[in-house]
Amino acid sequence: MTDTLGSTGRDWRRIGLYVVLAALVVFYMMPLWTGLMTSIKANALSTAPFLPPAPNGFTAVHWTRAANALAGGLVNSLILAVPATILSALLGSMAAYGLTTLDWRYQVPILMLFIAGIFIPYQAVLIPVSKFWAVYLPLGEYGAAVGIPKWLGDLGGLIVTHVAYGIPICTLLFRTYYKDFNDEMIEAARIDGASVHGIYRRIILPLSVPMFAVTLIYQFTQIWNDLLFALVIVGPGQGAPVTVPLAQLGASLSEVGFGIRMAGAFVAALPTIIVYVLFGEQFAEGVST
Repeated sequence: MTDTLGSTGRDWRRIGLYVVLAALVVFYMMPLWTGLMTSIKANALSTAPFLPPAPNGFTAVHWTRAANALAGGLVNSLILAVPATILSALLGSMAAYGLTTLDWRYQVPILMLFIAGIFIPYQAVLIPVSKFWAVYLPLGEYGAAVGIPKWLGDLGGLIVTHVAYGIPICTLLFRTYYKDFNDEMIEAARIDGASVHGIYRRIILPLSVPMFAVTLIYQFTQIWNDLLFALVIVGPGQGAPVTVPLAQLGASLSEVGFGIRMAGAFVAALPTIIVYVLFGEQFAEGVST
């Protein structure tokens, strides 16, 4: 009898847990569902936002218009996010290697500077960054002389800005990961005559794949979703990343374009969703390590 009552109690607790989890899933997914329903309604105000459209109220026009309006921005964001993500992760890994497995003077103060860089908000550096690139951005007559379009030069400045801003957090993530490495393995490589660069290239780098997945996903998402730096350094125009035309999407309509804006948000988010799907397993492995 006691075993039966205990089993019944466990069953009810399990059912209660599933109910709570299902409620949390609905709670977190409701904004996405509402946005999706809004994007496929001919008239977003015809029914409650979370209800599907009526049979004669469905439309794909919002998605088509959003895709056409954001196509150039998507290409620019890929040109921006891919190299900036790879460079910031790679440089952060190298910096963490030097701050973790090597002993040298002033190591702790340098590490403190990296940590301080994480807590500097975008808004605090917008004016210095804009003035810096106004002077040193390629391009003007120099870029025109060698055939570099101004918008490509602007994207180059934005790439450098995101790399510099992403190195501190990548360094901290990699340093936390490297601190758990086996020192005996690295010491054995040193005894065998391996150089500092050889140890990094042949031992550290291959073992860093899980943390590279974490930093690449994190950095790609941050860079892809950035609007402030994009507005200040590039601004609206030919070289603008996708967040800039997304912010302007539907602004020319006489009414509030809920449908096209929701469709645009989903179109702009697709690359980050694809990255999470492709590297989700490595991301989970790196986070749990």
